[in-house]
Amino acid sequence: MRSWPKKRIPRPLSPAERLGIIAFTLALALGAIDLRLATVPLTLFVIVCAIAPFLPGTGFFFPVVAKGNTGRRQVALTFDDGPDPHTTPLLLDLLARYCLTATFFVTGSRAERYPHLIHMILDHGHTVGNHTFSHDCFRIFWQPWRLAREIDTTQEILSQAGAIPLAFRPPVGIVTPAMGPILADRNLFLVNFSCRARDWGNRRVKGMARRVLKKVAPDDIILMHDISCGSNERINFWLEEVSFVLEGLEQKRLAVVPLGQLIGKLVMEPL
Repeated sequence: MRSWPKKRIPRPLSPAERLGIIAFTLALALGAIDLRLATVPLTLFVIVCAIAPFLPGTGFFFPVVAKGNTGRRQVALTFDDGPDPHTTPLLLDLLARYCLTATFFVTGSRAERYPHLIHMILDHGHTVGNHTFSHDCFRIFWQPWRLAREIDTTQEILSQAGAIPLAFRPPVGIVTPAMGPILADRNLFLVNFSCRARDWGNRRVKGMARRVLKKVAPDDIILMHDISCGSNERINFWLEEVSFVLEGLEQKRLAVVPLGQLIGKLVMEPL
């Protein structure tokens, strides 16, 4: 029996593609009047493309999840850059006291170094996401082959720990056009954030709770970090700030729900 190839459903154009078409169309029209005018829309298009990677929730190049879609007074907690033996156990105990679930976007290098912490995160009922292997904020963005290798290595490490992430978060939330096809080939989707603590990777812990609670709104994905910030005294101060965030969310009547529930997508497949 002859098998016919499945009809490929055309995907909608991304905002970048639509803007590019408009820019080139305008350039052709203006070029007919004066060639110098043709450079204006093309220059503006290049400027927008240069700025877009640093706007985590725009989805300019391809679809990005940055907020929930429940329409309810709910938020999700996410913690980047771990696991860390100095902070992860303390954070897990704190979340357990509040009976809350979070998603940890972990780096492959740390997951490989501290596999017991990945098991601990999963045993507490939390989910993990792929945050690249090295958290290299420079080379992986401009070398697609390196990004693909970092994602694959981290997926393998986490699968050995008992989880297959479906969600990927790039370092610092920077999104580049090359990420789209790389993630699609691996059945991953990109999750960024809509409310960040602006803690600079726990290097600016003071006022973290105030910054989060001032901005947070329903359906927000909150970004904090699970990484050591120095001495035991500073770590305790960081933990206190996280607890202030949790208490403040409760006072604002914002329920903390799992990330998968907030966005309506499975974040991780357990093994």
